[in-house]
Amino acid sequence: MNAAYELENVSYRIGQAVLLDDVSLQVPYGELLALVGPNGAGKSTLLGALSGDISASTGRVLLNGEDVSRMRARTLARHRAVLLQANRVSFAYTVQQVVEMGAAPWQADARDEDAIVLSAMRRTDIEHLADRAYGSLSGGEQARASFARVLVQDTPVVMLDEPTAALDLRHQEELLRIARGLADEGRAVVVVLHDLSLAAAFADEVAMLHRGRLVAHGHPAEVMTEVRIETVYGAPVAVITDPINGHPLVIPRRR
Repeated sequence: MNAAYELENVSYRIGQAVLLDDVSLQVPYGELLALVGPNGAGKSTLLGALSGDISASTGRVLLNGEDVSRMRARTLARHRAVLLQANRVSFAYTVQQVVEMGAAPWQADARDEDAIVLSAMRRTDIEHLADRAYGSLSGGEQARASFARVLVQDTPVVMLDEPTAALDLRHQEELLRIARGLADEGRAVVVVLHDLSLAAAFADEVAMLHRGRLVAHGHPAEVMTEVRIETVYGAPVAVITDPINGHPLVIPRRR
């Protein structure tokens, strides 16, 4: 399967702090990759390196074989869409206006923008919020509006940084089902998640980070062992098999 991204010995430092330490990784098209790890493990930093928002201190990040650091902003915007943890809007835009911002890289192209925007808003369950001021929404509603913007951008690579953090149970499931569907369409999807059971349920592969290093990468059942999770997270867990779909379930254990 073709690789969207190839990371070659990527490190990222700020002063004496090492946020990424010699990470090598491939992100293929047609798969959903979940990035997991404790707070400060380097997940968001790795997403920033993939997106081109930060430049690696050493190593290379290749998107379709081209060094991300040499790609123009418009070209990047047509290849990858990014949903950040915080989605701040400085002006009193409506929800629909925020969603429409996803179309910016495709201006002057022959696309039915109205239909694309409407479809994205329906898929993310925010059509009824179209005329509301974005700043008046709850955190979960803002997250869904920002995800709709990503869908409108319609890129072959989609990166989501903790997209379920502010969502209720129903919308967590729906967002990840959409992300799963994007991968099934042939896109490369990278999602930062804290819920290990959700990661196991929706991801083809899991990459576990700890202190800036990639400590495991592979099928969820291979990566999410009790010993590894307890070592990386410093918390005792039980890993059992979901009796319905066979995915690993990670359950905290009392000491």
